[in-house]
Amino acid sequence: MRDINYVSLSKAMSKALRHRPERIGIELAPDGSVELVTLIDALNSRGGWPRTIVEADILHVVEHGSKDRFAVEDGRIRARYGHSIPSLIAREAAQPPAMLYHGTSTHAAERIATEGLLPMGRQFVHLSTDVPTAIQVGRRHGDSVVVLDINSARAFTDGVDFYQGNDSTWLC
Repeated sequence: MRDINYVSLSKAMSKALRHRPERIGIELAPDGSVELVTLIDALNSRGGWPRTIVEADILHVVEHGSKDRFAVEDGRIRARYGHSIPSLIAREAAQPPAMLYHGTSTHAAERIATEGLLPMGRQFVHLSTDVPTAIQVGRRHGDSVVVLDINSARAFTDGVDFYQGNDSTWLC
């Protein structure tokens, strides 16, 4: 293990690739990706690290992150999901599993019942492929978790676009 705090690095990567790329001086491609070396240079130019960030540090976060948030391919890195940037990230629509799940708080579930399931500050609503993952997601909002069963097969048939974020996360 190196002397970089990988949780802090993951948060910095999330901010750069999901929320505020301009804050560190990078511009994302339409698919949300950026050259890996560009991200590394931008993170290092911001400072605050005990030493220079290197590619191995970024790859450690990608490979060992608990939520499979990032993907590296052909020298480029992108966040798989969770974007709140104004421009829509280009994605390939796909047929989802028949059922998906949304974990949320009791308070938010009441609002969802009246307003519908909305992406709030994100580009998409996040859905989980299984109940345990939905519960884990819902716990971010407190201990009182409600899991909504989403008939994604019907929604897909009704024209809702779905996109796979990772193995356990779908977006719509």
